[in-house]
Amino acid sequence: MTSKSDQITALTELNEALENYFSNTIIPQLFVDANLILRKYTPPAMKQFKLKEEFIGKPLSEVEEHFRYPTIIENIKVVIATKKILEKEIQTTDMRWYQMNILPYLIRKENRTDGVIITFVDITSRLRDLKEQEKLISEHELLLDTLAHDIKNPILGLGLTIDLLKSLPEKHQDRFPALLGNVEKSLANIKTVINDLIDSRWKKQQNNSTEELLDIGNILEDVRLTLAPQIGQSGALITQEIKSSQIKFVRRKLRSIIYNLISNAIKYTPAGSKPEVYITAEEENEYLVLSVSDKGIGISAEEQQKIYDKFKRIRTDYEGSGVGLYLVHTMVAAAGGKIELQSEQGVGSTFKIYLKNYR
Repeated sequence: MTSKSDQITALTELNEALENYFSNTIIPQLFVDANLILRKYTPPAMKQFKLKEEFIGKPLSEVEEHFRYPTIIENIKVVIATKKILEKEIQTTDMRWYQMNILPYLIRKENRTDGVIITFVDITSRLRDLKEQEKLISEHELLLDTLAHDIKNPILGLGLTIDLLKSLPEKHQDRFPALLGNVEKSLANIKTVINDLIDSRWKKQQNNSTEELLDIGNILEDVRLTLAPQIGQSGALITQEIKSSQIKFVRRKLRSIIYNLISNAIKYTPAGSKPEVYITAEEENEYLVLSVSDKGIGISAEEQQKIYDKFKRIRTDYEGSGVGLYLVHTMVAAAGGKIELQSEQGVGSTFKIYLKNYR
């Protein structure tokens, strides 16, 4: 049987270990007890909160915080009540973004939560990289498509013109061979340049387009981080129900598809309303069906016939380039999938993306 002296010694050692941890860790952390009293904090937390030693033992509500996050107290109460971890992206007043985790501090023997530990991880650079990557992906996809379709069309027309010239009645036959030879030579040179350019781009594309087994939840997390400023500014509520989470696909393409759909769902929301986006993923026959629903402005039946056209903007009063849905449609069709749209003006839209699942 352990003596009282041994118990006191053990508790002292444990407290010293905690003190040492909180004093030396480089991660900003706060320990708040079940009564919402600040008990400990790590030195890096000084950058997020105006903390001083005299704040220890005071209610968290009395600590002036630097986050644009007025619901922190309510969120802590939810974690204490449910014993479930809460993760959220928040922004500081100096415009930096953090992944905040609120973890329940469990007393397992008594089956109760004695407070929470709040951890902050700076994700500003990751978010910036993801946004830049998304921009480059869109520009790259658009360039390839323009080369493959728009530039080849004039060349096709030139070829047809040559065929027409060859079929004309004989006239100035002595000049025709030389003229036609020059045109054909020019055409061949143009084709060589275009094909070399496209081949070189596609080789690079193929090197970066390897399909891999992806987790939908991880892709959604990347997209959510990329869109964190829009989500925070609009107050968007994004919920998800992932019944089937794995698919074999090109990572950047799947991320671009999901990014464009969620971005549009947030953007096309009536003024004065907070965007509500509901995302599901489930298997249906040989497809993984990814659904993105919103309660936005909706799309009329006439507009639905044009939304996948390149550079076609249905609503000019909203910011955009008219490329997003065109790229989504192009990537889904190229992968052997399809898109279904259900929409009603003033009610909202649901995009269903059917992706063949070759797991």
